[in-house]
Amino acid sequence: MGQKKLIRFEAIKSFNNVLEYPENMQGNWHTHFNNNNPITLELACGKGEYTVGLARMYSNRNFIGIDIKGNRIWKGAKTCLDENLTNAAFLRTEIDKITNFFATNEVSEIWITFPDPQLRLSKLKKRLTHPKFLRLYQQILTKEGIINLKTDSPNLYNFTKTVIDLYELELLVDYDNAYSNENIAEELKIKTHYESLDIAQSNRIHYLQFKINKPLPVELDEKLKAILFEQNPEQA
Repeated sequence: MGQKKLIRFEAIKSFNNVLEYPENMQGNWHTHFNNNNPITLELACGKGEYTVGLARMYSNRNFIGIDIKGNRIWKGAKTCLDENLTNAAFLRTEIDKITNFFATNEVSEIWITFPDPQLRLSKLKKRLTHPKFLRLYQQILTKEGIINLKTDSPNLYNFTKTVIDLYELELLVDYDNAYSNENIAEELKIKTHYESLDIAQSNRIHYLQFKINKPLPVELDEKLKAILFEQNPEQA
């Protein structure tokens, strides 16, 4: 590990807005923020551009960026400390452990911004909009909780649309090319480091907003897999 990473890993240990694998936080985030405002999560937040950007926009809401990479979290956490954004925090953990840190109905909204699209079909279950993860989110979201996906990957965008359709979830917004819309929400104008890299080279940003408004039957997972293998045999 490089010296810079080691320095940042050590630094976040002293940041009061960074929690690393904290104990007894389920249902207790209001004690960290000293209020009962709605909580929004940014999953696989990287440098936390959305956590920071949303915290600047909405002082009456709380925002938590979640990532396993402490050296990446450092950037967003340091910015929040410098700007005294007390409505933002960062949680260092794996996404699949999220239910260890949040209680039922504790989260109002989730943002998934430019995650690794996990293009190989053999890695389907690592996609952050796979039903495996949606079931975890459903456990902590309020009944009207919202999920936002922003990505430059057409593969992840179409995959998520397939999931929404197959499991009959409630689709709220669907932008195949978000920036082509003149009146997009201010939240969508926040840009992450990974967006600027344009890794997918698709020249467009995809956006989906939806609710997990019903159970996600496990028996449909194999059907989902079969559909995707039929649609994309070259990714097997």
